[in-house]
Amino acid sequence: MSFEDKALVHTSTLFANPFDLADLEVFDDATLQRVCVGEHASVPFEILALSLRAAPESLLRRIAHCLSPAQWAYFQHVQRRSCPSQEDVEHARRLLLDRLFWELTYWKTPELYEELTEGEHLHPEIFPRLAPDIHAKEVLDVGAGSGRATIECLRYGAAHVYAVEPSPGLRRILEQKLRYMPQPSRFVSCSGSFEDLPLEDQSVDLALSCSAFTALPGQGGEPGLSELKRVTRFGGKIVLIWPRYEDRAWLEAHGFMYVTLPMDQEMRVCFRSQKAALECARRFYTYNHEAARYVLMHQSADIPFSVIGLNPPCEYCWLQV
Repeated sequence: MSFEDKALVHTSTLFANPFDLADLEVFDDATLQRVCVGEHASVPFEILALSLRAAPESLLRRIAHCLSPAQWAYFQHVQRRSCPSQEDVEHARRLLLDRLFWELTYWKTPELYEELTEGEHLHPEIFPRLAPDIHAKEVLDVGAGSGRATIECLRYGAAHVYAVEPSPGLRRILEQKLRYMPQPSRFVSCSGSFEDLPLEDQSVDLALSCSAFTALPGQGGEPGLSELKRVTRFGGKIVLIWPRYEDRAWLEAHGFMYVTLPMDQEMRVCFRSQKAALECARRFYTYNHEAARYVLMHQSADIPFSVIGLNPPCEYCWLQV
């Protein structure tokens, strides 16, 4: 391993990772290709090959299926030529699994992810501000997850909402939530990604994403923004709710306008119970000991965003197409 690869391998994470290599088989072929071997894969090809030494044969067959013959030959060459220590293999494997932590969470443990996101209440003024762009309009929600933004769009009178989410488990939770809502025909759930939206050109008035789009390739970036523009009608808007703080310069450079809403008091993640708060803190904020300590010290099911170390969900940005 090069010095750079070892530095990459030792990157620290902010969560407890319960997954192993066999869990990668939860992905469908398209997702496995995207996250492992695609142009914007989570780790360099050489580290992928190293991490999959002694992987289950069924997983290796699926990886081979995702690769061209030339890529598979190179993959095998990398595996044969390396004489790494077991420690290096374990570090590479941990890097791969850590980089895929959120994807695996969406696919393998969607109920736990739902437990996290249902407590992350958005600023109450976000959707009232967006109401004129939603009411009686065709709306797209990309990275819809378990429906946080989709449900609000339906409540605010969208004519139709197309919820695009690659994880079958999260789509199932969303569809269960919407089963008894009035006029279920206003809602369409489908698989897809930022880079490959299953909609026709200029088919929606509003394309939005809540806490999903980032400037990183594979999570939106230039290809994802191009796709959002493609499916949005002239004069419509692209809205990103709760964008990452570190993406602000990129988004502003691409013409997005920011709206920051005032807070009367500090915003908090409000979990179902103290037990749920502690479980999520230990899973998702492992190396931030203050989160779990806060729950235990205050006997609280609510954790301030400042304790977690996240910017609160009081911002959105928009771009007119």
